[in-house]
Amino acid sequence: MVEAFYNWIIQFFEIEQSAFIYFVSIVAMILVIVLPLLIAVAFAVYFDRKIWAAVQMRRGPNVVGPFGLLQSFADGLKLFLKETIIPSGANKVIFLMAPMITFTLALIAWAVIPFGEGMAIANLNVGILYVLAMSSLGVYGIIMSGWASNSRYAFLGAMRSAAQMVSYEVSIGFVLVCVLMAVGSLNLSDVVLAQEGGILDWYIWPFFPIYVIFFISTLAETNRPPFDLPEAEAELVAGYQVEYSSMAFALFFLGEYANILLMSAVMAILFFGGWYAPIEALDFIPGWIWLLAKTAFGFWMISMVKAFVPRYRYDQLMRLGWKVFLPISLFLVVAYAGLLIAFDKLPS
Repeated sequence: MVEAFYNWIIQFFEIEQSAFIYFVSIVAMILVIVLPLLIAVAFAVYFDRKIWAAVQMRRGPNVVGPFGLLQSFADGLKLFLKETIIPSGANKVIFLMAPMITFTLALIAWAVIPFGEGMAIANLNVGILYVLAMSSLGVYGIIMSGWASNSRYAFLGAMRSAAQMVSYEVSIGFVLVCVLMAVGSLNLSDVVLAQEGGILDWYIWPFFPIYVIFFISTLAETNRPPFDLPEAEAELVAGYQVEYSSMAFALFFLGEYANILLMSAVMAILFFGGWYAPIEALDFIPGWIWLLAKTAFGFWMISMVKAFVPRYRYDQLMRLGWKVFLPISLFLVVAYAGLLIAFDKLPS
């Protein structure tokens, strides 16, 4: 029956067998990455809450399921069953498109993340630019939601987010230039291959100042504390998503956590050796497990920052981005370029 259905599709669409097999393999690869990613996002919310609870010496989710493991799924079901309320003065089409755009961009950015040698949906030669572009486009979903909501609070939160993301994307761009000069390629797999050899060959050591700037800029780029000014509850009542409910709100939430996991994976690839084990004795563990472990470590650090760092004022946020990180990152680009030339380490 399966073979008959397969032959019918080939004849109906008049496609070659090899093209059909290629299409099916791509779809299967997408499902293999997207479905676990959605489950990972659900558990990321759970571990986020557990980490904050541990820091503040309380229990966190502990009722729904063993150890509260099903709490995120219960929250998702609750949002799914709620009614989607659209304000009477809102632009309904753009209002509903905004969370879809945010969530979709957060997912498709994972297409170039290599989980092992040759284990990526798209092994692009400009993979790092693709990730940066998808991350930058995420601001459109936020601006659209703020404008379409027809609310001053939402619009002000959207404008804050646009200014914040543009400010810190500049620093992230210069940070990436430093690493890419040492690698000589924009391909994420090449970045990992350049760190082969063990923990001492990881880029976290020579590029530690760059890593610090990248980590802090990641917090601002993903609207995480202490840079969650776009939705500062005290003054903006949840900012750009204040008018959203039900699954429209859930898509913003899922997109935010998918972006956090994405930037944690990018940090693991750029600075922690990607899928490589820290020592040769541990090479028997599959590479994708190492990448997931390093991504989890990055996520843990991001969660810890929220647990003990107070929120910045908006003027402090802008000052840090334009008056501190921008000149420092520019200086580091020049400094690392000079060091690479002086020690003849530029890739051929």
